Amino acid sequence: MDLKEIQNLIKFVANSGVAEVKLEMDDVKITIRTTLEGNVTETTYVQQLPAQAALPQAVPQQAPAVVNVTSEASVPAEDSKFITIKSPIIGTFYRKPSPDKPVFTEVGSVISKGDVLCVIEAMKLFNEIESEVSGKIVKILVDDMSPVEFDQPLFLVDPS
Repeated sequence: MDLKEIQNLIKFVANSGVAEVKLEMDDVKITIRTTLEGNVTETTYVQQLPAQAALPQAVPQQAPAVVNVTSEASVPAEDSKFITIKSPIIGTFYRKPSPDKPVFTEVGSVISKGDVLCVIEAMKLFNEIESEVSGKIVKILVDDMSPVEFDQPLFLVDPS
């Protein structure tokens, strides 16, 4: 199971209204939980297992889920002219390629399409997140070494 399939599974679970899904396939075990406590949180555990038969399970949820994976309640109206760069995966956000290297980008930096903006670690893999737009970094919305959710806003970019 590749990263894209795991991301699609997480989206499906978040939209399906189940509280928990456990999936075991070959040497991978995945558990995805959604809980309702004011905000919805998604917890994903991926664990390598010895080869076993696939045992998908679903546990029904008691209350309907409302999915909101953004960390900020709302973006101010003056930020509407900016483009939001969002996290394509769940993981840990890093502003530097390694602790002894400089950060990829700062507020005020001019970026081009394809520039690396940050790294997100997911399942011991470090994924470089490249810009899909050109412009100027207006705001960095996530602290270094913080966990991020799928589709969580990371940067605000002024495309002008």
